[in-house]
Amino acid sequence: MAINNTISLMSSNNISLKVSGAILVILVTLSGCATTAITEHAPNKDDPYENVNRVMYGFNDKLDDYIAAPVSKVYNKITPQFARTGIFNFFSNLKNINVVVNDALQAKFSQSVSDTGRFLINTTLGLGGFVDVATDTGLELNTEDFDQTLAVWGVPNGSYLVLPVIGPTTLRGIPGTAFDVAANPSTYLGMPIQLVSLLNARATAEGSLKFIDEAALDPYVFTRESFLQWRKNLVTDGKSEASLDFGDDLDELNSGDKKIAIKSESIRKDVSKDNHKLELSAPLQ
Repeated sequence: MAINNTISLMSSNNISLKVSGAILVILVTLSGCATTAITEHAPNKDDPYENVNRVMYGFNDKLDDYIAAPVSKVYNKITPQFARTGIFNFFSNLKNINVVVNDALQAKFSQSVSDTGRFLINTTLGLGGFVDVATDTGLELNTEDFDQTLAVWGVPNGSYLVLPVIGPTTLRGIPGTAFDVAANPSTYLGMPIQLVSLLNARATAEGSLKFIDEAALDPYVFTRESFLQWRKNLVTDGKSEASLDFGDDLDELNSGDKKIAIKSESIRKDVSKDNHKLELSAPLQ
């Protein structure tokens, strides 16, 4: 739940760079362990533009290393934990408006009522959304966006893409993101407020990004498969298989001679540190 909240916030602000790699932690934690290997890459039907995507992935990675990461580290040092948690809660609460709209568009009317109640409680009793009161009352945070709505309407996922700065998406995700950005009130708060949101989201993902860099021998493949699995999980409301079932890519990864196994204990420890540090469940973005 905590990491899901992190991803939701980052998605709502179009922050990916290297940040989208944090999605990996969800799937690895669900599966208990993961194995990667150095092999030649077989063509992937979901990623017909892999050569270009890898170039964009490398660009985003360097942009994060030289700009976003250093700035976020300074931000972490000068911003108290309670302030970072409050900022996370604030932007997460604003995104609830998107969630309510997409609830209705997907005919999830009961959930729409619940999410509306969550927004109203956090906006009033939660001091404008800086305190997540609603979760303590049993109103859990749901993740609904226009990409999911398009999927419900029967629009196919389309090819996997890595865009400069924005990061991982799909052909269906591009109009979905455009709609969500337009519907999110935080879009209209001005550049200084947006910058705070970007910094806070990048700081939130620090531990997860460190994990993917250290654990994956091919971070690109891991990020791609994790992203697609995560989106599938959202579209099916968690009914898709909660495992690292990467199909051909997993076979590809396991076929090499050099392998690295990541024990679930160390993974859960990394995730636990993120959850404690960010207090995301008390606020994934």
